[in-house]
Amino acid sequence: MLTLPNILTLSRIFAVPLLAYLLWWPGWTLGYAMGFLLYCTISLTDYLDGYLARAQGTVSKLGIFLDPIADKIMVAAVILVLTAQGFLRGPIVGDFHVIAGLIILMREIAVSGLREFLAGLQVSVPVTQLAKWKTTFQLISLGALIGGGALPQYEWIHLTGLTTLWAAAILTVVTGWDYLRVGLKHMD
Repeated sequence: MLTLPNILTLSRIFAVPLLAYLLWWPGWTLGYAMGFLLYCTISLTDYLDGYLARAQGTVSKLGIFLDPIADKIMVAAVILVLTAQGFLRGPIVGDFHVIAGLIILMREIAVSGLREFLAGLQVSVPVTQLAKWKTTFQLISLGALIGGGALPQYEWIHLTGLTTLWAAAILTVVTGWDYLRVGLKHMD
């Protein structure tokens, strides 16, 4: 049960408190630089664990269960810490960027609940290509926002993070609606 892919998935979960710690002090650029490296490592293991499980033929129920949880824990923790530290603030609209983070968190919770409900009915909802794009934009945006904390003199990095956060939020709404449409077919 504790295969290399599952160990990688668990390592992502256990690394989140350290990541949150490194991001807690907005003026600590070294902490944000280390946080950026840790975030990139965690994101890489997200790809690597699934690839290794399929390549080695060791896809397990534990891995299928833990992988999306690890993703959601990391995304939620980073969005919450960045919001608390003021990194979802930008020009013109100020704190309004927090809405994009909120949209992403709401969708993650709703889709998790929907998947759990559908699993009880033995209905599988495959991940769409658009949902993979959503995840890509999400990972890039959060990475850029963390990177902007490490290099505050390069404001374009922070702005890239905010822009891609909105792109992720838009894709989040679209893919969330797609999942909800599938789910509604199985509800009374």
